[in-house]
Amino acid sequence: MELNEILLPALGETIYMVFIATFLAVVIGFLPAIIMVITDENGLNPNKSVYKVFDIIVNILRSFPFIILMIVIFPFTKIIIGKTIGTTAAIVPLTIGSAPFVTRIIEGALKEVDKGVIEAARSFGASTSQIIFKVMLPEALPAIVSGLTLTIISVVGLSAMAGAIGGGGLGDVAIKYGYYRFKTDIMIYTVVVLIILVQVLQTLGMFVYNKVNR
Repeated sequence: MELNEILLPALGETIYMVFIATFLAVVIGFLPAIIMVITDENGLNPNKSVYKVFDIIVNILRSFPFIILMIVIFPFTKIIIGKTIGTTAAIVPLTIGSAPFVTRIIEGALKEVDKGVIEAARSFGASTSQIIFKVMLPEALPAIVSGLTLTIISVVGLSAMAGAIGGGGLGDVAIKYGYYRFKTDIMIYTVVVLIILVQVLQTLGMFVYNKVNR
């Protein structure tokens, strides 16, 4: 079997896992971030109890080592996907593992928005939703893009880790061929491809950051 017949499909699987998982993590992590920004003690509508509940949930999910998380949610993955191994199945733990980080990124970016801008919007009678979506999000967009670039690169690393327990992708190739079959060249090529992928994603992230930061 030629090298490209091994690496190219694995690269495609990794890209598939990374982008789908990151997208779902953003969708899932966005709402908790908004709620936490609003209910924070210095937020638009402070509510200590609500903030504390979300804060604890996010911290608990962030504290799970990814390998353990994958194993713990096997039953949940089985319910959703119908199986616990494979590229699509790996998206479930990748999403759940990444969503809390996305929540923190968006929360932190929104909290960094200049208070004067927010107070000015309030003085003009803007509602909470208007302040969030028309003032804070546009102001925080560069920081969010920068944070999400780091997230997607982290997901690349997690997807490689997922290959250790049948998640597919480049990590699976590294384990299956490089480790178990002692093919050092495949292991090296896999690492090189991962490095190139990360560099490409970082470059794309910086390009988008520069566009939205103008």
